[in-house]
Amino acid sequence: MDYRLLGRTGVRVSPLALGTLNLGGGTSEAEGIRLVHAALDAGINLVDTADVYHAGASEQIVGKALAGRRDRVVLATKVHGRMGDGPNDQGNSRLHIIRACDASLRRLGTDYIDLYQVHRPSPDVPVEETLGALTDLVRAGKVRYIGCSTHPAWMVMEALAASERCGFARYVSEQPPYNLLDRRVENELVPLAERYHLALLPWAPLAQGVLAGRYRAGQPLPADSRAVRDPGRARIYAERVTGRGIEIGERFAALAREHGRTPGQLALLWCKDQPAVTAPILGPRTLEQLAELLPVLEMSLSPAERQACDALVPSGGVVVNFHNTAPWMKTPIA
Repeated sequence: MDYRLLGRTGVRVSPLALGTLNLGGGTSEAEGIRLVHAALDAGINLVDTADVYHAGASEQIVGKALAGRRDRVVLATKVHGRMGDGPNDQGNSRLHIIRACDASLRRLGTDYIDLYQVHRPSPDVPVEETLGALTDLVRAGKVRYIGCSTHPAWMVMEALAASERCGFARYVSEQPPYNLLDRRVENELVPLAERYHLALLPWAPLAQGVLAGRYRAGQPLPADSRAVRDPGRARIYAERVTGRGIEIGERFAALAREHGRTPGQLALLWCKDQPAVTAPILGPRTLEQLAELLPVLEMSLSPAERQACDALVPSGGVVVNFHNTAPWMKTPIA
């Protein structure tokens, strides 16, 4: 397998990362542990979770799954989201970050986190406060590397500059929403990542099922789809599962079959082989879904496939919102 460097670090990670958003939600603990083990057995060594995934349940399951195998895994988790009722139980303040890190370590059953990521920006918190807290965690040995998720390019650059200026730990990665239906990161974030050797770990590479052939034009949403299973996020899914997106998704599915791949495989492969991408995050709910996608570890995107995908959605273009959960994005698509 072609293991890739994590940004400008010396750490090598698999070209796909296992996302664990479903663990503790649509995926039971027992199934989740089997899923993690199957991914590790296939060669995936980057496992991504977050404290807010099902109020910490995902971290707990990941910790149990990694018992006895922790040292062979690059373990990533995130901080930012609300984890309690108090006014300081969320955000990117020093107070919350240090408390949240200790809580994540307990849930994960480990004494260090390989990649600790700021899950979303906190525009009201100075970046120096956030980076100062993260740097102290690195110096204390609780965190090896730091990164961010769903930050605009200018905020990433601001953080890199602050690290250089103040001697703070430096972000080694950014985790953006990136798939064929929303290519806006190619306009600024991808060039930034290439210039400053920042690893990109995209989430939603399958467009949360739209590119995997999960939805059909003019038909009700599948009962087991995330758009139905997660009513609390119904508005967000309504913005992502659109008629235009489904239309492109159906054309994409036909393209995948022409090239002998499943739609999910081609969607993940396309993202994996884009410039500056280190490892897209796949988030299977079942072992069957994981088994379908694991062959992408050894696949390469052909020039013909790349050209056909570009014809569906050109570079830098957008068909469906995946930045719509980020308040800083001012250009939603109707």
